[in-house]
Amino acid sequence: MADVSYKRHIAKTITWRIVGTLDTIILSWIITGNPLAGLKIGLAEVTTKTVLYYLHERVWYKINLSKDGVLLESRKRHIAKTITWRLVGTLDTMTLAWIISGDPLSALKIGFAEVITKMVLYYLHERVWYKIDFGLSERKNEDV
Repeated sequence: MADVSYKRHIAKTITWRIVGTLDTIILSWIITGNPLAGLKIGLAEVTTKTVLYYLHERVWYKINLSKDGVLLESRKRHIAKTITWRLVGTLDTMTLAWIISGDPLSALKIGFAEVITKMVLYYLHERVWYKIDFGLSERKNEDV
């Protein structure tokens, strides 16, 4: 695998947090009918999700998925990362939405809506970052 710097993981964390927070604010606003609740839920996630996403990136960096010595940086790896991140992210969103809105049903609705929107957005985010060389000393796998 190409040498991945911490700067790359930090940059990915920031870009994903922007996309993810906007999605959460919009979904929370639509589901609760309250723009202030949507804003509070989205902004609360900035801290929790930034830390969780960075840790998720570091864990996945250390996971060695290889075949015949060639690291699998393929769509399958991105799909697996998408699923594991979505599990972590959805639990965090539902917890925050319940605490902020005081309504467990709204929290569940927001969480389930996010499963769909965020998996699509995260997969696209991973594919874009896979094509960017920022933070890589060299690219060893051209499976794009």
